[in-house]
Amino acid sequence: MTSVGRPIDDSHSAKTAAHPPARGFLASLCVGLALLCLAPRTAAAFGDENRFSFALVRHGANYDPRPGGLRRLAWELAKRTSIDTRVEPAAVSLADPELFSHPFLVLAGEGELPPFSPAEREALRRYLTHGGFLLVDDASASPGGPFDRSVRRELAAVLPRAPIKPVASSHVLYKTFYLLRGPVGRLNIGAQADGIELSGRLAVVLSPNDLQGAVARDSLGEFSYETEGGGQQREMALRFGVNLAMYALCLDYKDDQVHVPFIMKRRR
Repeated sequence: MTSVGRPIDDSHSAKTAAHPPARGFLASLCVGLALLCLAPRTAAAFGDENRFSFALVRHGANYDPRPGGLRRLAWELAKRTSIDTRVEPAAVSLADPELFSHPFLVLAGEGELPPFSPAEREALRRYLTHGGFLLVDDASASPGGPFDRSVRRELAAVLPRAPIKPVASSHVLYKTFYLLRGPVGRLNIGAQADGIELSGRLAVVLSPNDLQGAVARDSLGEFSYETEGGGQQREMALRFGVNLAMYALCLDYKDDQVHVPFIMKRRR
């Protein structure tokens, strides 16, 4: 099997028809995205000026350890798909009413995460159970390290009945736009992402390999950090970021497509 971070021979992108799921406050967004999957066109999204944007979660530690990472992901998302994307990420606290204007939250850090307040935990619980998506990006790329442990502590308090489990390599997350085999980032530490499912959908994904660190650029346009696999690994990290966004917006539409068994057979 090809290791995480290496290019896949039969890379695949698709803009096929989506079946919009019932996702509370994201239902109308998915109707628009179903249309974009049929043909190139501008898709409506929540966020500033009705454009999709990533939103960093503000917390009591360094919540943006990889400046420029989300900006680059957003730029690539706009370039590679028909999603109308705001390049500059937002930053919201869990207590901010604007939280529910953003379908895709990013909780990032590289050290211990300070405990959320009871009000913040309740807000995050409501956000996730009403259709929101949370990406946890460990900039330290240290499974079991301070950031990873403290995030898991908070998620257990927010969703005590929803266990964190490995995301299988066959999950639709890895085929929403590109065919991938696992999470990709600056380092190749974890071959699997972990996640939390709510009502059959991934509401939380814990990315172990410092996704943003693979793609962040400085003010001069140079990459800010080295990657273990060089340019190929950066490309695969960008593809993983695109897949995450497409999954958060379209969910599992590709599970309904008749060509999936053929594609999966070719991957073996």
